[in-house]
Amino acid sequence: MKLFVTGISTEVGKTVASAIVVEALQADYWKPIQAGDLDNSDSHKIEKLISNNKTIIHPNSYALHTPMSPHAAADIDGIRIDLDKIVAPKTNNHLVIEGAGGLLVPLNDTDTIFDLIQPDYKVIVVSRHYLGSINHTLLTLEKLQEKKVKVGIIFSGHEHPTTEEIILKKSDVTFLGRINEEKKFDKETVKKYAGQIQSALESF
Repeated sequence: MKLFVTGISTEVGKTVASAIVVEALQADYWKPIQAGDLDNSDSHKIEKLISNNKTIIHPNSYALHTPMSPHAAADIDGIRIDLDKIVAPKTNNHLVIEGAGGLLVPLNDTDTIFDLIQPDYKVIVVSRHYLGSINHTLLTLEKLQEKKVKVGIIFSGHEHPTTEEIILKKSDVTFLGRINEEKKFDKETVKKYAGQIQSALESF
């Protein structure tokens, strides 16, 4: 199973959610494009948050130096992101693939994060409540329907029942679980949430 983790915006909890999914399935992890924070990348964060010894963390296809939209970070590095050079690693294990920002974050003049999602992927959308998040979530889910892929949703942050209820009512997606606001996310916290979400992921 290949699971692509995307968010409705940046800073909504994609990496923590990815760590929980990785731990729940003891899956491999791959971040195709990392922009900035190369010394403390999302791959480094995943490594620090998981406990199992089965996961392999695969190298980025592109490791860009500036924390910006990938197309702009690539321009600063003097390169152009080429979709043909972004090839999923071969593995017999489940693979969790983490995107960057939201679906329409540009990679170059023509391609976006959306174009990384392959027909055999299942997509997990991480949604966090803020003013405008319902719109952003429903637009994200509607865009994914173009791919005709299976879509699940994880809510992160403080619970907001009316927001979560209307999103689930207005979309045909699988509710996989929620990640509450925590004082800190460490191995134990990730393992706790992994246990809560495991059965939903296995039947997703």
